[in-house]
Amino acid sequence: MHHPDTYDIAIIGGGINGAGIARDAAGRGLKVLLCEQGDLAEGTSSRSGKLVHGGLRYLEYFEFRLVREALVEREVLLKSAPHIIWPLRFVLPHSPEQRPEWLVRLGLLLYDNLGGRKRLLGTRRLDLRTAPEGVPIRPEFRSAFEYSDCWVDDARLVVLNALDAKAKGATILTRMAVAGARRDGDTWLLDLRGTGGDAMTARADTLVNAAGPWVEDVLGRVAGVNARRSVRLVKGSHLVVRKFWAGPQAYLLQHTDKRVIFVNPYETDKCLIGTTDIPYTGRPETVAAGDDEIDYLLGVVNRYTRRTLTRADVLSTFSGVRPLLDDKAGNPSAVTRDYTFDIEDAGGKAPLLSIFGGKITTYRKLAEHAMNKLRPYLAAPGRPWTATAPLPGGDLEDADFERFAAQFGSRHPWLPPALAFHYARLYGTRAERMVDGAHRLADLGTAFSEQFYSREAEFLIAEEWAATDEDILKRRTKHGLHLTPHETRAFQDWMAAR
Repeated sequence: MHHPDTYDIAIIGGGINGAGIARDAAGRGLKVLLCEQGDLAEGTSSRSGKLVHGGLRYLEYFEFRLVREALVEREVLLKSAPHIIWPLRFVLPHSPEQRPEWLVRLGLLLYDNLGGRKRLLGTRRLDLRTAPEGVPIRPEFRSAFEYSDCWVDDARLVVLNALDAKAKGATILTRMAVAGARRDGDTWLLDLRGTGGDAMTARADTLVNAAGPWVEDVLGRVAGVNARRSVRLVKGSHLVVRKFWAGPQAYLLQHTDKRVIFVNPYETDKCLIGTTDIPYTGRPETVAAGDDEIDYLLGVVNRYTRRTLTRADVLSTFSGVRPLLDDKAGNPSAVTRDYTFDIEDAGGKAPLLSIFGGKITTYRKLAEHAMNKLRPYLAAPGRPWTATAPLPGGDLEDADFERFAAQFGSRHPWLPPALAFHYARLYGTRAERMVDGAHRLADLGTAFSEQFYSREAEFLIAEEWAATDEDILKRRTKHGLHLTPHETRAFQDWMAAR
């Protein structure tokens, strides 16, 4: 007998893939449950390089399928969420020791043409001796190529997918771990445990394991199934330092080991430097940047820049664990970023779909492919729909963020321009709802800083599953990078007193 409170699909993991699948499935009219053991995007999905990119370097490994899919997706995602995704120009100083110029040119030619580029500008050559982009670069690097990719606020992308899933009827449970799952007849019976000690059960016809670095743990410990594929955990660390050049461009720097690192503008006055590729054997929840990685990243930057960065310049660091599909490649940088699925069922019923690998850029296609894999098991599988649908707040006219931000500011002249821009950038059209009824700064509640009022925190708690100061300062916003220790404490006290 079919239980009345049975979900069509239950998803374990509230990172980008879990949230993306929840959104896609809910939009097809399916009854969806998503369980996340901590906060949305708390693991790998908030610790990425924050790029929606084709993956220029994957061309060297002949990953044409992945690169083409990623390049096509750049434009799809840019249109769906122009408030949190925007084009960025990358300057690649030419270093003949690493790669001959013809190879770089060929790669960029493919990059410009593989993915049906429409909105993004193509490649151009720069003379670093005369171009403003050359100012921070050492004089021995004379020429560079400049190409386009996109920036994304990764943690917000996850939240927007979860919000859209919820708007379409999905049940999203954060701080709720799936302690066990077993097949019971033709369905899965899930044993859920909340961090506050509450417990509940749920039933689902289909189970999706989108646990990222914990995918094998969920297979073995939770579902009692042996994995036919395995993940290679590869650590990627990033540094945040003050921005040390003028202009909106980012830099892509090749190192003597042939790896490339990104130096990207971040949060107006800062920059993000990353990443490393180090095999990781520890527990995903305790990952942190090692001293060797910090030295490595500073070393690559210092090889190219006139200004020498030291340990003292590092404002903060973060590390993520990439759950890559183990393709037995010796070099961690060569391990594929492509994704694959493992599906296991009991006589055609109660399937368990596990996801191995993947990257932020291709999450939407991954979700479509996952739904395709589940099609034979679903009574009403529905049709793909996400390719043309905006994400919450992203329904801007002509996907033109600059115009939207200007109009938002003029509709609320009492907002200081920087604050109006912050609201427009993070929330898009949803910003109107956040400032609704406010006509002066005092209406926004307690001021923790010039950019951060309690009204925003209340909005995140009410609408975006934020429950701790870290959820708000690190993931929903990046206020944590800007507050003084005193301001941070004032906010923590405010949260504790709520």
